[in-house]
Amino acid sequence: MPRITVVGSYATGLTMRVDRLPSSGETLLGTGYRVDYGGKGSNQAVGCARLGAQVAFVASIGQDSFGSMAEKLYREEGIDLAFVKHVLDTPTGVGFIIVDAAGHNCITIDPGANELLTAATVHDSAAAFNQASVVMTQLEIPVEAAQAALSIGRQQGAVTILNPAPVRPLPPSILQLVDVLTPNETEAKVLAGKAPDANIGPERVAHELLDSGVKQVVMTLGEKGALIVTGSSSTHIPAYKISAVDTTGAGDAFNAGLAVATAFGAPLDDAVRFAVVTGGLAVTREGVIPSLPSREEVLQFYHHQKITPPEWFHSARSQSQGLT
Repeated sequence: MPRITVVGSYATGLTMRVDRLPSSGETLLGTGYRVDYGGKGSNQAVGCARLGAQVAFVASIGQDSFGSMAEKLYREEGIDLAFVKHVLDTPTGVGFIIVDAAGHNCITIDPGANELLTAATVHDSAAAFNQASVVMTQLEIPVEAAQAALSIGRQQGAVTILNPAPVRPLPPSILQLVDVLTPNETEAKVLAGKAPDANIGPERVAHELLDSGVKQVVMTLGEKGALIVTGSSSTHIPAYKISAVDTTGAGDAFNAGLAVATAFGAPLDDAVRFAVVTGGLAVTREGVIPSLPSREEVLQFYHHQKITPPEWFHSARSQSQGLT
């Protein structure tokens, strides 16, 4: 079974539903308040584990009840938590999530202990990267920590994936460490030095990111699927028609699917097709962790759609079953 190392954040998600997202200065009544596991790094680690990979997670949490919740989750999901560090006098990260009736969301985050995941911490966790096929990170942690993860992954010969969220400008020295960059359209524009609402096509933006040193760009397009842009080709992978209930976990499920397929040796086009399925399945349920699909749920989707599962997917199933 291939190994994936995820370096990223954990944040407890505090969620409620509203009829519509509020305007500036407006107060709305919400319903369905709940406390969930969250953080893009944590979500993606769980997503990878459910899809059949062996996962090590490098993260920083507080010594509080929310941190204990996180550890319980990782034990239940079979994630290696030896590299999840506890910090004193700093709370576990927290995110506030509002979801409207159409399934759209807005999110704010207090990073808490995530801010103490430093480059030195990542280097001290070097054993987490041993024999990793894929190293994946995001930007809910200090940029220096994400850079360290990408650098170690590159040195170890792993495929490096950067999900640049929440987006911020990055120097070429970091982008040059990225094998696969997975922005949405807005994030891609910001990384390319454009305004978020700039009138520029996704393919052109992707080529500018390639010029900055990224090897391959996989741009998520929401209900339109994803766009793969390399130095020699551009391929649109359409999404399946799925009714959205809650889009909160779609990006994390997409990145998990991409990482797992890549770790099992799938070509990039096939890996993105798989990621489109996992991301699509995630919008059919509320919450993030509850919506992250398992290997068996993906198989059921293939059967329902009368699609032959990819060759590597059968290998993933047999390897996982051999461990039980």
